[in-house]
Amino acid sequence: MKLSIISGSHRKVSQSEKVALFIQRMLEEQQLCDETWLFKLAENPLPLWDESIWDGAPEWKALLDPLSQELASSDGFVVIAPEWHGQVPAGLKNFFLMWSKGELAHKPALIVTVSSADGGAYPVAELRMSSYKNNRICYLPEQVIVRHVESVLNDDPASNDPEADAYFRSRIRYALGILREYALALAPVRASGVTAPGQFKNGM
Repeated sequence: MKLSIISGSHRKVSQSEKVALFIQRMLEEQQLCDETWLFKLAENPLPLWDESIWDGAPEWKALLDPLSQELASSDGFVVIAPEWHGQVPAGLKNFFLMWSKGELAHKPALIVTVSSADGGAYPVAELRMSSYKNNRICYLPEQVIVRHVESVLNDDPASNDPEADAYFRSRIRYALGILREYALALAPVRASGVTAPGQFKNGM
């Protein structure tokens, strides 16, 4: 099983990346999957979507084909989104426009949002409302909102709020266990053939 992590911050140094790396280590150390893949928008900015992607423009194919292969070979995802001005970063929303060949379709995804204070709920609602329609990613009913992120999940224990840090480590482990089981459960659904897009390429 392969679980992939999408770090949705464009910032080159970000708390979202810290959380992404923590989650990747937990997946591997807890042996919740056989393989992980981490994609960071900070190091791999994608151009804004345009209609030439539908025509198989060479520049788009060169950029997206390697990413498409990684996503297509994944069984589930962790989507990490910081809250910027009460919303999901533009680059992450743009990311979801790229995948219309089933790379994400009918695969489970855990939403993890990041806030420096008491926020983080708005990106959860936004991702659930508007990021899944055509790519058909399946968000879990569970989510994690890492609040006061600077004071948790740090490698140096002295930088962490002990009580909050213990809570988030436990909560993330719990949510990743659910993601694993959903990934196992949905694989036969895709294999059955009933999810093939056929005449209904786009969602309603």
